[in-house]
Amino acid sequence: MARLAQTAGLTDVQQEILSTVRDFVEKEVIPHAQALEHDDAYPTDIVEGMKEMGLFGLTIPEEYGGLGESLLTYALVVEEIARGWMSVSGVINTHFITAYMISRHGTEEQRRHFLPRMATGEVRGAFSMSEPDLGSDVAAIKTRARRDGDGYVIDGQKMWLTNGGTSNLVALLVRTDEGAEKPHENLTTFLVEKPEGYGEVAPGLVVPGKIAKMGYKGVDTTELVLDGHRVAADQILGGVPGRGFRHMMDGVEVGRVNVAARACGIAIRAFELAVAYAQQRKTFGKPIAEHQAVAFKLAEMATKVEAAHLMMVNAARLKDSGQRNDVEAGMAKLLASEYCAEVTQDAFRIHGGYGYSKEYEIERLMREAPFLLIGEGTSEIQKMIISRGLLREYRQRG
Repeated sequence: MARLAQTAGLTDVQQEILSTVRDFVEKEVIPHAQALEHDDAYPTDIVEGMKEMGLFGLTIPEEYGGLGESLLTYALVVEEIARGWMSVSGVINTHFITAYMISRHGTEEQRRHFLPRMATGEVRGAFSMSEPDLGSDVAAIKTRARRDGDGYVIDGQKMWLTNGGTSNLVALLVRTDEGAEKPHENLTTFLVEKPEGYGEVAPGLVVPGKIAKMGYKGVDTTELVLDGHRVAADQILGGVPGRGFRHMMDGVEVGRVNVAARACGIAIRAFELAVAYAQQRKTFGKPIAEHQAVAFKLAEMATKVEAAHLMMVNAARLKDSGQRNDVEAGMAKLLASEYCAEVTQDAFRIHGGYGYSKEYEIERLMREAPFLLIGEGTSEIQKMIISRGLLREYRQRG
């Protein structure tokens, strides 16, 4: 049989892109990931390499300077990158979501203003919904934009911004007073430009220092504090207030495919490390891979990797076809993240005591995998989305 996680029906262009990314990961990411991750150092050289390959503009339409590729292509690229180091995929994920939202929902002026520079990586996007007391209840957002003359003044605090310090554009979801009865219809997305860096980067806009994390190191995760920060009315995504919730949910759907792809990448790498170690390590006179207890574990791990990959590909292809994919994206994210945690832990167990050493790569994967259980919505939130979709589809008639 072929190696795991192969994708049928790819074009020559898609295969060429993936081959280029795979070579880049093997030569430029995997050899440096351990040292950078342990130092919590931003992967500057790797990011510059991704810029040169055009990855920041992978899905941006060609008319705006991008490559115009599909969500499937992007997801498979993310899978390859996460196999090398998940944090690197995080550098482009929120950028991609922001570019996707501008491309799908922005005004033509906003597309012309942002997308060509986003395609080159000159403008780097971040994505901000969450708040310190919010959790998954997006409609309960407290950060508020108050109309003031020909613009708005924003006050509040946002949480968990990936690329919060290194980005210079934030898609920011806040509350506006639209007079709608339903809370989610009073939410608006603003495109907030800012300088890179930390501290008060613009009047009334503060990016505190990086949040210390168990894993997902290298990439910066921050808060964002707004205190009287003024924005112009033309910074509203799409130009019309009150539509921010649907904009963000559309972005989150593609984000969930991305998280599923990252989970697949980590699981693939964990399996690769485990199957290699199991053939090298000997006990009782033979490689541990020849002991049935380990061989069966490898079989289960490989099956989980393959199942997660197929579900991720299906969710991406559905979105590319223009069909609703909230249930499929939720299923892919749920299954891939849970299987990723299980496969990574099994690889850790196969490594025995060496898996607990920072010298071995599996130790890093053990700290990275849990993030995927909560990123872009917890497993419990995915189950809510899936069950609502199923009940909508299978609703009893009469």
